[in-house]
Amino acid sequence: MADTFDSLEARPPEQRERELMARLPQLVARAKAAAGWSRILKDVNAADINSRAALATLPVTRKSDLHALQDQQAPFGGLNTTPVGQLARVYMSPGPIFDPEGRGADWWRFARPMYAAGVRAGGLMQNCFSYHFTPAAFMVEGGAARIGCAVIPAGSGQTEMQVQAIHALRPDTYVGTPSFLKIIIEKAQEMGVDISSIKRALVSAEALPESLRAWFAEHGVARVLQVYASADIGSIAYETRSGDVRDPGMVLDEEVILEIVRPGSGEPVVAGEVGEVVLTVFNPDYPLIRFATGDLSAILTDAPPSPCGRTNTRIRGWLGRADQTTKVRGMFVHPSQVHDIARRHPEILKARLVVSGQIAQEAMTLHCEVADPASASGADIVESIRKLTKLRGEVRFVAPGTLPNDGKVIADVRDYQ
Repeated sequence: MADTFDSLEARPPEQRERELMARLPQLVARAKAAAGWSRILKDVNAADINSRAALATLPVTRKSDLHALQDQQAPFGGLNTTPVGQLARVYMSPGPIFDPEGRGADWWRFARPMYAAGVRAGGLMQNCFSYHFTPAAFMVEGGAARIGCAVIPAGSGQTEMQVQAIHALRPDTYVGTPSFLKIIIEKAQEMGVDISSIKRALVSAEALPESLRAWFAEHGVARVLQVYASADIGSIAYETRSGDVRDPGMVLDEEVILEIVRPGSGEPVVAGEVGEVVLTVFNPDYPLIRFATGDLSAILTDAPPSPCGRTNTRIRGWLGRADQTTKVRGMFVHPSQVHDIARRHPEILKARLVVSGQIAQEAMTLHCEVADPASASGADIVESIRKLTKLRGEVRFVAPGTLPNDGKVIADVRDYQ
């Protein structure tokens, strides 16, 4: 039986798409009222941005750009539409990067992943994300308040106190990093203390290998689900279950529009291909339009409809980082340069720069998918490599579909021994 947080999660996909696209012009218009977005979108007519094709024409703003933007205009680079003094909190993440939190209920949209993990009104959870400077703990607080669940504000560290709190207060849910949950369980075993009240966990900020998920199940925490989130956006996507079976991939949040683009460009890839996660977020205080996270993922194209009742797009989860910039013979080579080389030569369907050899004796080879590898000529492409990277490189032609579907535009296979 479907068990969704609200009716939005069960909308027919076509209805969801229509409604999101209908909201786009208003989002762009609101964003353009902010100084930073006004500069980025200066030539954009908001009323024209009412489809995915129109959205794809807008510039990409990268997470890696935030530090420079915020240096130019503190504290948020002019991307906030609500004045700083009217916000609820201002966070500082490493970099430093500053992130806002508005005053709306469940501002980070964490109730959905928490509900999917089994959190319900009247429950008690141990919140082990840090309350110091960064927003993760407050994302949980907002979601718990919306659901109606009480929170033990445990934060990170102080493992013995964590164990004591679980033993004394009997929370049913852990929220935090998977590695810290493992540390708590091991400490409880060492202390001989019963913490079996923890039956479920919502984890984030780290990878969760299947071996660790199985370890949790062996130690009494059978329901462990992940949420993919960031300090800029809040909840992006999250795992769900249908009964005792985990559904494939991660389902998107209802307030984001996802694009998967080729790293180094803003061009969407075909569904199923690995690329960089680019998000447009309907946030009234801090709208983000074509915000490139730097993460790799792919749309799940072959999964049947989930029995959990959620109908939104599913992604494969976090698959690595999109920033594959590398240094060759003292020169930085960027994914955007590989993209520019391929764009100069329409016969290239897909390109991947492979850096091999040893340091100071590297070889660069641009592997190019082309329709007819046997008849292709690489002389002009070699010249483009030299002009755009200031380095020598060779070309290798391969058949369409030959290059791996892993999102890599630059593959560094050098021998560092």
